[in-house]
Amino acid sequence: MRAAKVREIPMHFKTMVQSDVPQGRNGKHKEIITVILKDLDQLQNGAALRVPLRELAAGKAKVRSALNRAARKAGKTVATASDGNFLYIIPSPPSQGHSSL
Repeated sequence: MRAAKVREIPMHFKTMVQSDVPQGRNGKHKEIITVILKDLDQLQNGAALRVPLRELAAGKAKVRSALNRAARKAGKTVATASDGNFLYIIPSPPSQGHSSL
């Protein structure tokens, strides 16, 4: 008996070794978010960061979202505000949980 011949279908994408696949995600905003988080760690109580909007090439909404994701991942809470020139970043104290009444 002859073995059935298997017809190969051409692949649409290139392949690579799994160990070469990058682990983790370095988003577009990683550099500015890393700098902001480091600066937040050095703030004195009652202080806020004032980041010029012109330094946010991707736009304030996208940086704000990336900052909130990164802060949450780092166990921090931040609030933001903005005007026509600056994005203000205010560290929030960690919440103590909800109380039941």
